[in-house]
Amino acid sequence: MKTTQITAVIVLAVASISTQAFAQESFRDRQIDERFAAADKNHDGKLTLEEAKAGMPRVAANFDRIDAQKRGYVTVEDIKAAADR
Repeated sequence: MKTTQITAVIVLAVASISTQAFAQESFRDRQIDERFAAADKNHDGKLTLEEAKAGMPRVAANFDRIDAQKRGYVTVEDIKAAADR
């Protein structure tokens, strides 16, 4: 194989991996968004521990870690950031 062919194969492989990772992350984010919306009973954009217990048990189990600022609630962005760690 020529160097240009090898480079093209590498570029295509990296692009494929990046696309798969993006698709998986997008699916994960959609799932989080949907579950958060269902659990956020008062629709204030904040999930309390009680709301998390009722609708997002894994969030509830990790609530203290996700609520690093100790505000007493988590946002969808907080949950996604925790999922990235």
